[in-house]
Amino acid sequence: MKTIRQIVAIISILTVTVLFLDFTGVTQAYIGWIAKIQFLPALLALNVFVIVGLVLLTLIFGRLYCSVICPLGIMQDGFGWLGKKSRKNRYSYSAPKNVLRYVMLAVMAVAIIAGVGVVVALLAPYSAYGRIAQSMLAPVWQWVNNLLASWAEAHESYAFYSVDIWLRGGIVLIVAAATLVILGFLAWRNGRTYCNTVCPVGTVLGFISRFSLLKPVIDTSKCNGCGLCARNCKAACINSKEHTIDYSRCVTCFDCIDKCHRGAISYTRRRPAVEPVTVNSAAENVDGSRRNFLTVTATIAATAAVHAQEKTVDGGLAAITDKKIPSRKTRIVPPGAKSIKNLTSHCTACQLCVSACPNGVLRPSTELDSLMQPESSYERGYCRPECTRCSDVCPAGAIEPITVADKSSVQIGHAVWIKDNCIPLTDGVACGNCARHCPVGAITMVASVADDETSPKIPVVNTERCIGCGACENLCPSRPFSAIYVEGHERHRYI
Repeated sequence: MKTIRQIVAIISILTVTVLFLDFTGVTQAYIGWIAKIQFLPALLALNVFVIVGLVLLTLIFGRLYCSVICPLGIMQDGFGWLGKKSRKNRYSYSAPKNVLRYVMLAVMAVAIIAGVGVVVALLAPYSAYGRIAQSMLAPVWQWVNNLLASWAEAHESYAFYSVDIWLRGGIVLIVAAATLVILGFLAWRNGRTYCNTVCPVGTVLGFISRFSLLKPVIDTSKCNGCGLCARNCKAACINSKEHTIDYSRCVTCFDCIDKCHRGAISYTRRRPAVEPVTVNSAAENVDGSRRNFLTVTATIAATAAVHAQEKTVDGGLAAITDKKIPSRKTRIVPPGAKSIKNLTSHCTACQLCVSACPNGVLRPSTELDSLMQPESSYERGYCRPECTRCSDVCPAGAIEPITVADKSSVQIGHAVWIKDNCIPLTDGVACGNCARHCPVGAITMVASVADDETSPKIPVVNTERCIGCGACENLCPSRPFSAIYVEGHERHRYI
């Protein structure tokens, strides 16, 4: 069973990783579903079928989700395996830190209800791994791809093509690196410490797994009290002295079964007649009122709408190319998000949409109230009307699926003309780039002097027709700031 679990876990984490590394979008059409079966994104998206399926999985097999589906949990197992190479039989039983677990769950619930997106993003396990894959692994993958593209070109082959490698978010990189170092060290030294003390998903599934049908069971008639099972339990949930297992912390890794030389531990629903196995006493002492409170809190967190906060993007960010980001009063969120409020209330900042965007439009926000959540900016490209990649991959319902036809009619913002930056007026040369490239024909070039048809022509924006795609801003030759830029809308509307 352990071997099967390990094989499935390896396939699972590789599949999730490929979602963040594939810049072509080919694999996302086939394996994008694996992001949508992650617990917290499914909960925020109110994906009833996935939630019911994961609950049933836990009720039957225990916390198997944490061992074979959650990429952050699987990553920690990898570091734990490295730790075993340095010292075997390294773990020991520890009492459950229930107060810390309940506090972290309550913090997550309150953060979702109150709309504190940064807290949700930092505590979401799937999103934590997504940031590691997108900001740390994806650039390496792209660099290798570019090497292959250069080699292929030298041999007159076009099997590969070069892509731009650029830092989408410095804060995301810092957070991802810190997450990798901290969780890697904890897992290398103490196993599943994070999963059983901090992770709110682990706490919720821990409640359910106490009632699972199949569990590791200790047969006291065969056990000789050697403690080998406890010293190899990365969840620190086996009390070999009392022959008990804390099922709320057991992640169903089967390490204890594999290590027991006497066959005293079996994965079954049958309990030995000699001495029934019970949940650790510390977990049993949880009073009913606290349990009821947490149940209600988790339910509210899944269904309540959160309040979005108004934000202004700082215009003093460093230049990405030879253009600078304009100062927008309202940030731009992608079509399918419906509104800033909807995106803020559902997004866990996993960065999957950022990595999937083929046009370099989406990048993580640097503002505290929307930290690491996606927003649009048009220095490297514009939001092409035929592309719906971000809405196809979002697992949390923050960007809902839309069709190409719908996208062409969704107004996420409107263009604003800046007279002082416009080249026909500043340099006296004809331009019209914005009007020529507007995909919806919302920009018309007119004479700058009403009664003089020979005067330089300037753009006039039909804000009722503009969809805020950013083609005009991106293709405007004015430097360092475009002569036309897009202001975002709090709520999207159809035109």
